Amino acid sequence: MTKRFATRLALVATMTLLATPALSAQGDEAPPPSKPGKPINTGDVLSGELNAMKVRDVKNAGKRIATYQITSEPRRLPPPSGLCNLETGPETFQLVPSGDAQAAQLKTFVGKEISIKVDEVACASDPGQMSEAVVTKWSIIKKQ
Repeated sequence: MTKRFATRLALVATMTLLATPALSAQGDEAPPPSKPGKPINTGDVLSGELNAMKVRDVKNAGKRIATYQITSEPRRLPPPSGLCNLETGPETFQLVPSGDAQAAQLKTFVGKEISIKVDEVACASDPGQMSEAVVTKWSIIKKQ
């Protein structure tokens, strides 16, 4: 065994001994259990920052379409969707524009805080949905 190899071996052994107590100390502290978000029902208001994303439409030969998403506090959906297989409920909500007018309206609010009235919401289930939940019917609440 060369001196250089023995030095490296000793260094690795020392680092392992020093790291072991730190790893076991981290494992002792369990994070507090997360509480489910408050429920969101038809007619409720959802607020958050609006983001725009470009995704490929799997139903339309891979054409790129604009998709909008609100990031909010965790919310619980009405049954049977519930928490969308998440511990606290969805935090990201994809907004599906019903036409070009709604898409143009959303485009002006990208990067800003908005509020919408939810008329129909469900857990994401289709390929290409980039959010945890999908709001298919909604309207923007005007701030005064």
